[in-house]
Amino acid sequence: MKPGKISESVLKRSVLKYIKSGNDRIKNGAGVGSDCAIFAYENGFGAQAEAFFTLERAADIYYPIVKAANNAACSGAVPIMTLVTLMLPEDMEERQLQEIMKAADAAAKSLGLQVAGGHTVTERKRKKAAAAAAVTGIGEGEPLLPGKLRPGQDLVMTKWAGLEGTTLLAERYEEKLRERYPLHMIETAAAFKRQLSVIPEAATAVKSNVSAMHDVSTGGIFAALWELAESAGVGLAADLKKIPVKQETVEICEFFGISPYELLSGGSLLMATESGEHLVRTLEGEGIPAAVIGRITDNHDRIVINEDESRFLERPKSDEIMKI
Repeated sequence: MKPGKISESVLKRSVLKYIKSGNDRIKNGAGVGSDCAIFAYENGFGAQAEAFFTLERAADIYYPIVKAANNAACSGAVPIMTLVTLMLPEDMEERQLQEIMKAADAAAKSLGLQVAGGHTVTERKRKKAAAAAAVTGIGEGEPLLPGKLRPGQDLVMTKWAGLEGTTLLAERYEEKLRERYPLHMIETAAAFKRQLSVIPEAATAVKSNVSAMHDVSTGGIFAALWELAESAGVGLAADLKKIPVKQETVEICEFFGISPYELLSGGSLLMATESGEHLVRTLEGEGIPAAVIGRITDNHDRIVINEDESRFLERPKSDEIMKI
């Protein structure tokens, strides 16, 4: 199999096929575009999501924690705690472990979470440290599920495409990028990391009665659009010119020869609502940039419009960052 997230066909054929649901308390489980499990909880519901990341440095522990928290928040839940599992090379020094855990605690606190436990092991043949973060959230009333999508609803996207990928590339390839770009541009791109949480906009969206939310992450906005439509069995039309992209992302993607629309986009949230412009104004009132980028249609076509041309969305493939 290719590096990165497995394809939708492999997911259906070799993963979902073998998962059988038999618990009435599970409201939503594994599926295409389903990034967290939702279960009945007292007078509301609970949500649990997990994310995995290879750690190049201690600060990278932020990425799996924020991704898992974002996925839980997309159900309409409020993330409250995380469990962190670390898989370490046997030659890692204890001080390095301490640095990772300090970074994990700081990351969790910045998102309003508590590190409530986890597991730590060393592995003989492992070359780099890796972390898995599981985040649990709780919500009131009913969770947001894709089945509530209806034709005619607007699709609203917060922030910008490719944020997470831009941050990672700016952090890891600063020296290479400085051959073409000024340092201040690269530092601005790396600072996008501060905007990777969608917890604030998810909370605002819940109050605004959105029908569904989807974290824009692996595979970028194109993958998120496909997964949202596939999970609900609907069609959609998105306007490429309306998808917001930061200039720093454009420049860095051009440098590496990749597409910003299929690049890691953690920090951006995709929502379906009856009144997109109203939701945009509400989000902007909270200081969160947003734009109406498309709509749900009454057929099963998933298309992207670029002025007078249109193309069908393809099933999500490996994220652009895997090329680098």
